[in-house]
Amino acid sequence: MRSYLLFISLLLLGGLAAQETATSAAYSLEDAVNFAVLNSNTIRNARVDILDAEQNVRERLSTGLPQFNASLDFTHYLKVPVLPLPEAFAMGDPDAPTSIAFQLKNSFTSGVSVSSMLFDGSFFVGLRAAKASRSYFNLQLEDAQRQIRSQVTQSYFPVLLLSTNMQILDRNISNLESLLRETEAQYEAGFVEQLDVDRLQLSIRNLRANRAEVEQQRENALRALKFTLNFPEGEELRVADDLDQLEIEVETAALTADIPYQQRSELKLLDEALVLQDLNIDLQRAAYLPRLDATAAAQYQYQGDNLSDGFWAPTVLVGISAFIPIYDFGGRSARLERARLAKEKVINQRDDLRRSIALEVLNARGTFNTARARLNSTKENLDLAQRIYDVTQIKYKEGVGSSIETVQAEQQLYDAQANYLNALYDTLVAKENLYLALGR
Repeated sequence: MRSYLLFISLLLLGGLAAQETATSAAYSLEDAVNFAVLNSNTIRNARVDILDAEQNVRERLSTGLPQFNASLDFTHYLKVPVLPLPEAFAMGDPDAPTSIAFQLKNSFTSGVSVSSMLFDGSFFVGLRAAKASRSYFNLQLEDAQRQIRSQVTQSYFPVLLLSTNMQILDRNISNLESLLRETEAQYEAGFVEQLDVDRLQLSIRNLRANRAEVEQQRENALRALKFTLNFPEGEELRVADDLDQLEIEVETAALTADIPYQQRSELKLLDEALVLQDLNIDLQRAAYLPRLDATAAAQYQYQGDNLSDGFWAPTVLVGISAFIPIYDFGGRSARLERARLAKEKVINQRDDLRRSIALEVLNARGTFNTARARLNSTKENLDLAQRIYDVTQIKYKEGVGSSIETVQAEQQLYDAQANYLNALYDTLVAKENLYLALGR
């Protein structure tokens, strides 16, 4: 009952979280992960599996406890069955009956019975396996939460990237519009050519078209994020984090320490699977052991041609039964060998997983180091491109620079901005992938 109430509470929390989205603030990455954990159907099913495992333990335990049953049976014979009598019973009497009934018209039987297992090797092994499966499903929940975080991260960062890109485009458009107004004033005064005005107008139109495309990509990314979070489609979803403000550094231990294999939920699952395989082997061995059952029953039977002048007959019995396996032409030994082979497969899978984790961690560390170095390089290039752009604008406004230089500096700045954003995005993704590879 406690587990059931816990499950209902979790569902209610998920429902309340979904209802509060209309008035809630923007979602940080951690907020998005927490929302997904509460509302993901994958997580809900993992919790259902845990509750089902607990009920499986109860069900398995009940089979080894005494079983109580009651029975009621009433029979009324419209025609009482009879048996023929041999002629010798008549002894020459012509009026002697030729048949006899051993049953009266009404029969009523009530009884209670109890049966209990005295010994069954498979019961104790099965009970241990049921309890172990509960631990297995808890690990599955942990693995599902890890996968959800990975999915949310992969859906959240593109929204941040595109949002930041839109802010930069808005700023660039605003700067160019200001420069266009100054250039148009200079054109009217006869200091610049119409070509200079046309170039700025073309640049602004290209930026606006680019912004519209990025805005559509952002809407698509938001819909993908909503789907990952199981977020209500009709509700507004806003992201709170700033791409430039996110922490990109990791501690030294994450890059140099030994690989923490046991932090990975997949390895824990396989370790628990090995426990279950050992229990399966024990279960197959238990099939060679005998089974003992005890029974006790009490009945009270009434028989009579009517319901008032019949007779009551009590019955009480106890008994013990034994099932002793002798020989089944190799069926039990084959099942035992198959259980051993299944365990061998899990051992091989575990070995492959350890090697896969090692490869994943090494690749994630290398990718992060490369991404961080590229980020530092693109940040320096962005600062340099910004200085060049600022200087060319000043020269252009003072009449000592050409519009071609301004356009070239402008394009270099846009390329540097794009390269920096992509490098920042790749670094953040590499950091999350590194932590996921480390089992965090």
